[in-house]
Amino acid sequence: MNVTLRQLRAFIAVAEAQHFTRAGERLELSQSSVSTLVRELEENLGLRLFDRHTRMLRLTQAGAELLPLARRAMSDLDQVIGSANELSTLGRGRVSIAAASLQAALLLPRFIRLYCDEYPGVKVNVQDVTEHEVIDKVRAGEVDFGLGSAIATQQDIAARLLMTDEFVAVMPADHPLARHAELVWRTLKDIPLIGPPPGNAVRVQLDLALAREGLSLTRQYEVALPLTILGMVEGGLGIAVMTSAMSRLAHMLGLVTRQVTEPVIHREISLLFHADRSLSPAAQNFRDLLLRWREGVDA
Repeated sequence: MNVTLRQLRAFIAVAEAQHFTRAGERLELSQSSVSTLVRELEENLGLRLFDRHTRMLRLTQAGAELLPLARRAMSDLDQVIGSANELSTLGRGRVSIAAASLQAALLLPRFIRLYCDEYPGVKVNVQDVTEHEVIDKVRAGEVDFGLGSAIATQQDIAARLLMTDEFVAVMPADHPLARHAELVWRTLKDIPLIGPPPGNAVRVQLDLALAREGLSLTRQYEVALPLTILGMVEGGLGIAVMTSAMSRLAHMLGLVTRQVTEPVIHREISLLFHADRSLSPAAQNFRDLLLRWREGVDA
């Protein structure tokens, strides 16, 4: 059986118009084309759908029973086509993003506002999580893409560089090291620090860069969330090495930041995608918005 959509549309049009010529006008087809389509449908189904007389066209009992089913099928199909059109033109849809808590708080909101102003029918969902959870959620397909630090060993995760910042030392304003305008890494290598736990993508980037210089840092306290690290610094438990993106929040807590040199070490923030999955049109557009901003920053 090879029933086609054109045959069903022709059948419905003829049943409603009770005339092949008028049905053809509705479908913008010739009378003979409509007649052929209906005949093909009858042959495919093995049913006579119309009783044809010289001046009369009437549905058979089989045709009358088939008509509501055909209408429902075409209505469902039209809904599918309409939904697909809305998704492709971003009349509706969903974008799901996993972002490290700092990027979720300080970077993404402005882009969500710009995007939703242009595509109000698209819902943007942000999951603010720790650095390692960003990659886990991208890998599991729980989100369209992630925003955070990439780890080179993650072969199934593709990364597009979005921005960079640099590592700085964060400390109370009355800390002895705060008297210096800037610090060097060798000054910090024997000082117990507050920082993220092993495996954290930001820590991995920093430790690899320091290892190339023959240096390593000791963490007295290891906590996952940047805000907790800042709170512990503000509480007098030590100093921290964090990215310069944290400076704004650090200063709000009365803390100071000092650049650390010899060398200056940068952290990369990337858009993270699963290498084997395609993005929806809505997610592609949000990604492109971020990448256009990146190009503007570089210009």
